[in-house]
Amino acid sequence: MNPTPDQAADTFFIGHLIYEEGSFGVFLLVTIFLGGGAAWLSGRAIALTWRQPWQIFVYGLILGGAVRFIHFSLFGGTLLSAYYYAIDSAFCIAFGLLGFRLARVAQMVTHYRWINRADGPFRWRKNPP
Repeated sequence: MNPTPDQAADTFFIGHLIYEEGSFGVFLLVTIFLGGGAAWLSGRAIALTWRQPWQIFVYGLILGGAVRFIHFSLFGGTLLSAYYYAIDSAFCIAFGLLGFRLARVAQMVTHYRWINRADGPFRWRKNPP
């Protein structure tokens, strides 16, 4: 049964721009929880080992491929889709940068507490002289 043009227009919504499966729950599970969680931990590990933040982009691209493979293998998504790979990688990079920044602020405040103090969750500030 083919949908009428009015029904087809109703079935397209903004969600199809970020995920291809029929369920938003699949996108949340795979891209946000699995991919984002792995990216958060890798960004945190990069910060805790005092490495440079540009490495998050490399690991985010690798994790984007892994997330795309999980969409393909478990839920029948498209494996070789540049658009959805870019979406998955962007979420992984964003979560990685967030994990990096929070870990770096905690490092700067705890390791150098005589110099720095916390100024919110994403910043630190020099102690007054």
